[in-house]
Amino acid sequence: MNDIRIIGIAGGSASGKTTVASRIKEEFKENVELICHDYYYLAHNDIPFEERVKLNYDHPNAFDTERLISDIKQLKQGIAIERPVYSYTEHTRLAETVRVEPKEVIIVEGFLIFDNPELLNLMDIKIFVDTDADERLIRRILRDVQERGRSLESVITQYSTTVKPMHEQFVEPSKRHADLIIPYGGQNEIALSMLLEKIRNMVG
Repeated sequence: MNDIRIIGIAGGSASGKTTVASRIKEEFKENVELICHDYYYLAHNDIPFEERVKLNYDHPNAFDTERLISDIKQLKQGIAIERPVYSYTEHTRLAETVRVEPKEVIIVEGFLIFDNPELLNLMDIKIFVDTDADERLIRRILRDVQERGRSLESVITQYSTTVKPMHEQFVEPSKRHADLIIPYGGQNEIALSMLLEKIRNMVG
């Protein structure tokens, strides 16, 4: 399984990373597996829910990135993994896991995946989805309120206290590691077409 390709998709919160990943999955279907950095948030079962809500989930230390690196290395060797499951409503990792089989293309998606040099070195293609901050905030509000049961006030508070400053400190500088920067995310048909063609050449 040495021909397994790792594609990293980074970018700010709600920038359109999942849309780009979905386009790749649509193109290559059963040959693609998606792993989100968000699955690897650290467990906080020892902390009361009221305290878990206040934690900074936008800092690199919020993630078990070492486990993600280990899992990707196993997949590259053709070995299946049991990836963690994270609950956004409970703000902690669940006891269950999901079995992930090696595939020809593994997409690793997350806003901080370019911050870790060891993780970065595992990637064959590094994509940064670049979307205007105002647009990202609107998308995040809609997503977190509608899909994750958050209040509007809590989303805005989190954005101003952790999301925005962590983006400026860690996410934006990591853009320099990208092989391809896609403005406007999934709406950029030209960039997506170029990306898909590159992947076809790699796995063909």
